[in-house]
Amino acid sequence: MTTYQPDLFSSVSWQSIQKPAEIAEYRLVSGILDGTFPVQSDLPAERELAKKLGITRPTLREVLQRLSRDGWLEIHQGKPTRVCDYWTEGRLGVLDVLADHLPQLPDNLITDLLKVRVAIAPSYTRAAVELAQTDVLQLLEPRNQLKPLPDSYTQFDWQLQHQLAILGGNPVFVMILNSFRELFFQLAPHYFSIINAQKHSMDYYHDLAEAAQVNDSNKAAQLTETIMLESLDYWKKIKLT
Repeated sequence: MTTYQPDLFSSVSWQSIQKPAEIAEYRLVSGILDGTFPVQSDLPAERELAKKLGITRPTLREVLQRLSRDGWLEIHQGKPTRVCDYWTEGRLGVLDVLADHLPQLPDNLITDLLKVRVAIAPSYTRAAVELAQTDVLQLLEPRNQLKPLPDSYTQFDWQLQHQLAILGGNPVFVMILNSFRELFFQLAPHYFSIINAQKHSMDYYHDLAEAAQVNDSNKAAQLTETIMLESLDYWKKIKLT
């Protein structure tokens, strides 16, 4: 009799199987982004659309409701489903969905997201130093053990910014960051592949620790604004090369 051997699968990396609803959502969003379903147009009738997507009508309704909540679609009982202008009518969930469609993203999306960080990061960093000085210093302690690898910097930088936002006490800032978490983890390694970007970030971590040590929240905010502007500049250089 064959018995289960726990070591047999210890090195196997399993990928979850996509559900029909997930596949259909991906195809619908791709169709919106590539113009198959133009903004302000009506989707095909439910029966036709379900057939095109290869799913049941109940599954289609589930997908449509989810995309409606994020602002991709507008549903009215007894009327065709309208494709929304997701840039003007979409909600934060749109950013999370876009992470799965990088090749179809407009060129200015990443710079726009970085500008959002420039706008909010100094504010939550100032508040974090004012409200939780000791916690900020603890967050920065592992910086000296950082490996000079893009993924290491990506993980550390996300953890730092996310926790600073939490410590800053404004949950809206945290939700804004969370909304483009997946985009960050896909794109930040490109930024941190630049040696100077790693160096400037490490200088920022050290300088931020010094500002937190003396409880200089204004200096912390200024340092954060500077590094965010630098990351924006570096990203523009990446896009030009």
